[in-house]
Amino acid sequence: MGNLKLGPLPKFGTVRMTIVLPEPLKDELERYAAEYSRMYEPVEAAALVPHMLETFMRSDRGYRSRKAQAARGQVR
Repeated sequence: MGNLKLGPLPKFGTVRMTIVLPEPLKDELERYAAEYSRMYEPVEAAALVPHMLETFMRSDRGYRSRKAQAARGQVR
């Protein structure tokens, strides 16, 4: 069986946010958290959301490109 894309969770400070999810997405997130808990360590579904978002943003080439362009524009 392959590893999950979301590896062990890093330890960082947190900021509280409230989000609204469609029920099917919440159910899928809970299933993912159950699988994650079997593979790594027990975790609640809500604890995975920030790390999933971070992984998504790191993998978004368009976002990374625009972020780099903005940083170059600020340096000049």
